[in-house]
Amino acid sequence: MIGERIKSLRRIRNMTLKQLAELAKTSEGHMSKIENDKTQPSVALLHRITQALDITIGLLFDETNGKEQVVSRMGERPVIDLDPVRRGTGICLERIIPHSRDHILQCNIHIIEPDGSSEDHIQHVGEEMGYVLEGELELTLDDIVYHLRENDSFHFNSSRPHAYRNPGKTRTRVLWANTPPTF
Repeated sequence: MIGERIKSLRRIRNMTLKQLAELAKTSEGHMSKIENDKTQPSVALLHRITQALDITIGLLFDETNGKEQVVSRMGERPVIDLDPVRRGTGICLERIIPHSRDHILQCNIHIIEPDGSSEDHIQHVGEEMGYVLEGELELTLDDIVYHLRENDSFHFNSSRPHAYRNPGKTRTRVLWANTPPTF
């Protein structure tokens, strides 16, 4: 559960619940529910919360600061469940590069179940690219919808509003890299 970590980081930064809610563009009541683990934020809201706290999303999950690791074996990489409330229709991230404050590049395999999505548009500093390993992906960028299939790729400036979802009936896996790290 990430609520306790959000609350702790907010208090360390001497922020009130109202201040964090305003910076994250959500209500104070909704932020309270998130901090008390009564609800889980969407991916887009999670981005806004972590931007307000000046951290990456990875710091909210049970990850240790990654040691320098040259090889990362299949089945041994950490997997972060971004949407435990939906139980199987959300998004998980399989870490390709272990999380570390020192890394300037981040790479994950986004595992998106059918109808799983980022829900809202996301905007942040940086650049990202992706390669669809399997399944299909609907990428919305500046209100233009792109339908990608296996072996298609994309690249864009992360400051542009973007969202994504799996419109298919099978799991989608996308190799997704961005800099600087946001998850």
